[in-house]
Order: sequence, then C-alpha cells, then structure tokens
Amino acid sequence: MTADSGTHTGREGTHPPVSPRTPELVLCAVDEPLATAWTTAAENATGRVRVHRGSVLDVVAQAVVSPANSYGWMRGGIDAVYARAFPGVEQSVRSAVLAFHGGELPIGDAVIVPTGEAEPAWLISAPTMREPGERLPADTVHPYLAARAVFLQWRDGRLDHGPVREFVDTIAMPGLGTGVGGVDPATCARQVAAAWDEVFRNSR
Repeated sequence: MTADSGTHTGREGTHPPVSPRTPELVLCAVDEPLATAWTTAAENATGRVRVHRGSVLDVVAQAVVSPANSYGWMRGGIDAVYARAFPGVEQSVRSAVLAFHGGELPIGDAVIVPTGEAEPAWLISAPTMREPGERLPADTVHPYLAARAVFLQWRDGRLDHGPVREFVDTIAMPGLGTGVGGVDPATCARQVAAAWDEVFRNSR
C-alpha cells in the first residue's frame, strides 16, 4: 500500500478518536438487480451496513473501492469513472502494485492510495479479475476474495501516518465483478456478506 505522508481526509476532526470495531459499509448500485441483492445482504448483516441507490461517488465516504484488475489499469466500468474523477489515481494504483507486488496485484490482495481529493481521500484497489475485461465464470469466488481484501485492508492496513481504520470510517463499495465481469448480483452480494462476516464476526 502507499500513501503520501501528511495526507488527511480533508475534514479536520472527522475521523473517530477511537477506532470503531467495523467500518460503515455503503453498498452502492445504479441498477435495480444489484440494489435488490445489496438490500438482502444488508438486511442480514450485523454491523454498519447500508445500501445507496446511486453512484458510489455520491456517498459521503473516506474511501471508495475499485474492483480492479491485477495490473491496476482503470479503463472500463466504475474504474474509468474513478480515473476521470481522480486524475492521477490510476498511476498511483499502478505504482503501488509495482512497488509492493512486483507489477501484478493478486486477487485476494488490495492496495490503498490517495485520490488527491479531500473526500473520498482514499481509493482501495482490490482486483476481481486478473486481466482487464475478463469474463468471470459462474462459480467464481473473486467477489468474496476482493471484499475480504478490502475489509482486511481497513482492519489491519497502515498508512504512512497511522492505521487505515483511524482515517477511514465509511467505505463506499460498488458491485464487485457485476459489470464487465458478468457476476450475478445475488452471487456478488452473498460473497461480500460472507467476507464481511468472516473478517468482522468477532469485532461486534
């Protein structure tokens, strides 16, 4: 992971003085099938999980999730939206992947980089596919692996100036693999819920 020293969320005093036991997770969807699947997952989740019907960039959050590819290219889907919104973030992701993972970020790992904006200040890149544009098989577990990587990054990751959890209270997450990857929204939602429960089951 990488971060610029001295970078903050841009809202003085907004990160909690004591780390919450879980982040707030906002599950975002611009289409009804994913929104419905997210709603079912949120209703069955324990902890701070809610659904936002609309763009991930409309959520007040300190971090957004990029369901990227292993090489950090951000040319399609929500990644292209991020690349337009945060000029330079693709290069930051690719630099972090090169520096910490030799140029290829394995599925199941994640990096966190600054966006260059006050909010969201951070982007967590967690690949759902190795190659850009890859169609995932029906029995894929990549959404689970990507979500688990995001949650572990929040729980255990560190920035140059402290633990990730001290600077990120809310994470906004789009569908993982549900666009180009072709993952069924219900499959994605179940796998994200399973990852949430695995990482945070003893934190509540």
